[in-house]
Order: sequence, then structure tokens, then C-alpha cells
Amino acid sequence: VGLWQNSYYGDGVIIGVLDTGIWPERPSFTDSGLSPVPDTWKGICETGPDFPASACNRKVIGARAFYKGYQSHLGHSIDETKESKSPRDTEGHGTHTASTAAGSVVSNASLFGFARGEARGMASKARIAAYKICWSFGCFDSDILAAMDQATADGVDVISLSVGATGYAPQYDHDSIAIGAFGAAAHGIVVSCSAGNSGPGTYTAVNIAPWIITVGASTIDREFPADVVLGDGRIFGGVSLYYGPPLPDFKLRLVYAGDAGNRYCYMGGISPSKVQGKIVLCDRGGNARVEKGAAVKLAGGLGMIQANTAESGEELIADAHLVPATMVGEIAGNKIREYVKKSPFPTATILFRGTVVGPSPPAPKVAAFSSRGPNHLTPEILKPDVIAPGVNILAGWTGFAAPTDLDIDPRRVDFNIISGTSMSCPHVSGLAALLKKAYPKWSPAAIKSALMTTAYTLDNSGSTIKDLATGEESSPFGHGAGHVDPNRALNPGLVYDIDNDDYIAFLCSIGYDSNRIAVFVRGPTGSDICEGKLATPGDLNYPSFSVVFYSNDHVVKYKRTVKNVGTSVDVVYTAKVNAPAGVEINVSPCKLEFSGENKTLSYEITFASDGLGLHAVDSLQAFGSIEWSDGVHLVRSPIAVRWAQGLKDSI
Repeated sequence: VGLWQNSYYGDGVIIGVLDTGIWPERPSFTDSGLSPVPDTWKGICETGPDFPASACNRKVIGARAFYKGYQSHLGHSIDETKESKSPRDTEGHGTHTASTAAGSVVSNASLFGFARGEARGMASKARIAAYKICWSFGCFDSDILAAMDQATADGVDVISLSVGATGYAPQYDHDSIAIGAFGAAAHGIVVSCSAGNSGPGTYTAVNIAPWIITVGASTIDREFPADVVLGDGRIFGGVSLYYGPPLPDFKLRLVYAGDAGNRYCYMGGISPSKVQGKIVLCDRGGNARVEKGAAVKLAGGLGMIQANTAESGEELIADAHLVPATMVGEIAGNKIREYVKKSPFPTATILFRGTVVGPSPPAPKVAAFSSRGPNHLTPEILKPDVIAPGVNILAGWTGFAAPTDLDIDPRRVDFNIISGTSMSCPHVSGLAALLKKAYPKWSPAAIKSALMTTAYTLDNSGSTIKDLATGEESSPFGHGAGHVDPNRALNPGLVYDIDNDDYIAFLCSIGYDSNRIAVFVRGPTGSDICEGKLATPGDLNYPSFSVVFYSNDHVVKYKRTVKNVGTSVDVVYTAKVNAPAGVEINVSPCKLEFSGENKTLSYEITFASDGLGLHAVDSLQAFGSIEWSDGVHLVRSPIAVRWAQGLKDSI
């Protein structure tokens, strides 16, 4: 029993993956044992010189490429000697995301022997429709929107979009993904998007429209340890996917790249006379991580230790280095640098330990790169929504480019291990496909609600999920409702549902007029479109709570409606509140009695800023939760509270 079995592994559900295309020959896209292409499918398989009709099958049921916006930007046609105009993936990213969401079962998968085992997508019997929207110079708004509209017309059930705006999220009506997702959601399609890789700064999350599932990235309980052993016997843990000739079995001289020309190890920036035959300590940042090792190799160095700076903290990303190399966290990096400086004859080696799965270090943790809230457009909507695996993820890869994507790397692989919210998004897209199969009548908002209210916030050691950027506990601005829990999402008990009219009422509440709303509904709107306007954007029936106390506003009230989707019709749910420090919360009613006649019930939640309690709040924000339980189900919503700057002084 479980989400896989109860949904037949997502058989027949169609996931539209909007990305860099697909490399269809990979074993993840075999269609053996799959039933025929679903009757609901209306799409096509675009062919080209390198993409024959046989590239599509019962797994990859459709493929298209969108490049009019790209060519308009270029001012000329695509150079087909450098990238394919067909849906073929010459970059790798799209093949990785598609196989993560819906890859078929592949035994004995690995990258150079790392992470060896059975690879499968979240929904291994779902179908993939690949829409190539990203090119070597980026992904263009018109191509993204055209592909989202086409995917909707083609009959996809889920859209997976590991793409986002650079910089802060644009206004919803200037955001092609938000506009396309609104239309898709209106047609019953779940849209799952990456939160972005601009963390750990605040307000960095993108794809934050409330009709999108916004997914942050977390670690998993699998590591690729490669330890640094210093001449004085100290050992510092690092990670690496290096595969190749080992270092000699004695310690080598260790030099800091900052003393050899360039601390970041830029290509051609290191003096060969200073690094020849040595291990070089390079600082992270400035250039590609694997390029640093290539620069060391070019200068005659034999190995590399890459040290994080404060920007990345203790976040370790494993890379398939071209030279024996490892990455260490900021704390270890500072100690190794100090050792090089103070020791008259510093030496080191690197011990590569392969693949280790287990409880140490605890997982999941929020990746430092994962973009964060608060929501900079609508602070009353908490973003991101959830986190999912996004660090060191094994999935399919292109046959055109190296695992490092660097021209200097001649290697080609079936599977690659990479990191990003691009990897976490398709995990959730696949889970949404499974839920769609298990509950075909559920709306996209109900599916999102099930994933959010069943998410967990404790790691595998029983402690609150930590943030790799700080080493401290993560907050809902990092992890949203928590880490997705697929099997629990199958039986959420209650769901917070939202329909198209509710989203329009939300847009009205943030000041959008009929002209701005026309962008979303794709046509003229009457001046009365905002008659059903919400009193506050926080009244949208969202499965989480985000509250801002402004200087004149010490009490905030939100309304919510929940629908009983459990097997028991007559059931009573009771509220349990974990109030954030400095806030008093009242829930009315605090008991919800469902019956055959009353499948849907409402409650009001009041947040009052408590002047006395504020002295206990260290910062201008605090967190808590509300849990509804019938003794079987636990329906949890996070609460994030912020005091507008200067308010605490005035209370």
C-alpha cells in the first residue's frame, strides 16, 4: 500500500516537461511494459534531422521545440552546428528533469559507480511530453508562454517547469510563467515550479504566484565523502564524484591558490611554478566549480581542495571533477587556509570514500542555494510551498555534453548527479501526477494542499530541519510547509480547495483592475469582475498562513474553508495551535464537525500581536503552526509572522 501502488505508478498521467528538450534514447525513456498512449493526448512528435519519429514512443509521447522568441532575440536563425532546433536536448538539464519526474525503472544506474542502484522517476509509468523552451542563451518569455499554452491544449495533466526569472520575481502580470500557469490551472493542470537558486538571501523565491506549487531544495541521506587529511593528522570531511587515477599514496605539498596567482583558480590564472606537483586550495565562487580543478591541472597541480566561503556556508555539492578534488565547508576551509599559512611545510591528501547512505549527517537539510521567502510580491502568501530532494540527484543525461557541461570535459554519461531547485521541482511534479491518478477529480489546489498539509519539518534524527546556510533551524521562509511526504499525501484528511474565481478575487485584493486581470483570463473582463474581491489577499484559501503586522494593525484575521476527503464522513477535527512568540492566536470554531451534509466547513483565525510577548522575539519574525486532527489525520499549516520594520519600537 502506498502512493506508488495506489496510483499504478502514475500510469497514463501526462507530465509536460518544459526545459531544454530530451535525449530520448536514454534507458529512462524506454516504454517496455507500458499501456498505449492515452486517448486524451492531442499533441505531436515534432521530427527533425536528429529527431526521427521513432524518438517518441509510449513513454515520450510528444516532443516540440519553441524558438521564435529566441530567434527574435538573436536577430537570426539558430546556428544548428551549435544547438539542435529539434526537441533533442544538447544541454542535459531537460533529460535530467524529465527522468526525475517520470523515468522508467533502470537497474544498475550510476555515475562512474557513484549512487549505484535502481533509478526510477517519481511516477515511473507516467508519460512525458517534452517542450524545448530553453536554449544556449536562455529561456525567452514568449517561448515559455507559447509552450505552456500548447501543453494545455495538448492535454497534459501536470506541467513541470524548472525555470525561473533572474533577479526578484516580476509582477504576476509581467511574468510569463505566472500567466501561463493561471491558464493551465484553469484547465485543471497542476503547475510545479522551482523556487530558484538565489538563496540564502531573503525575498529571492521566484514562481511565487499562488496558483503555482513553488518547490525549494533539500539534501537526502546519501553522501559522496572525500576527506581532506592534513600533514598534522587532522581530517576534514568533504564531497566529490571524482573518478580516475588516484593521488600518490603519500601526502603532497599543499598551497593556497591566493598565494599562486588567484584565489578562485581561474583558468590560466595560477602560476605553474608555484603549484607543480602540489594540491591546491581554491576558494569557491567566481567560476565553475569543476573549471577550478581543470585550471589546477593545466598549471601542473595534482589535486584540488575547494573551500566554501561565507556565501555557501556548509553546503557541499559533489562534482565529477577532472582532477582528484573535493569540496569542504567554510569552517574546514578556514582551518585549512590557516594551516597552509602557519605550517612551514604544509602537506595533504584526499581520501575518496565512494557512496555512503545513512543517518549521518542528518537529512533533509535546506540547501543554502535554495531561494527563500518572504514573498516579495504578496507577503500574505507564504512561499516557497514545500521542499523536495535537490542536492546530488542522479538522473538521465544528454549524449551531447559532458557531465560537467564544460567543453574541456570529453566524458559522456547515461546518468549524471547534479543539484538545484531544478532537481527538486520534478520530484513534486511526479508526485502530483501520482495524486492526479489516485484522485482524478481533485483540483490542482487540492493536490497542492495534500502535499503541503502532510509535509514534515523534522529530519531523520528527530530534530527540526536545519538550514545549510546557517547551521541553525530552518524556517517556513526556507522550507515552506516542510519536506514532501508522498505516502501521507495520499490520505490528507482535509484539503484547502481554490478555484479560478478565487484567484481572480485574490488578484482584485492586491489592486489589480479589470485590464490587468484580462492578461490572465485571456480576454475582455467586465468592470464588475472585482465584485467578489477578497477583504485581504491573506483570505485566499491557502494551506499556509503568512501574517504581517503593520504599525497601525495589531490584529489580523483570515478565513479558511476545508473539505473532508477522508474515508469517514462523520468525523470531528480539533485545532491545536503552536503560536509564534509574541502572537496570540484564536481559532473559531476550534472544532469542525463534518457529516454527509457538511463535507465543507469554514473557520476564522485571528492573529493578535502581543506587545508584552514581543520582548521574547529576537527578530522581526516568528513562526508556528496550526494542526487539525481527527485522531487519524494530522492536517498541518505553517504560520509565519513578521512585524513591519519599526513596529516593535512603537508597541
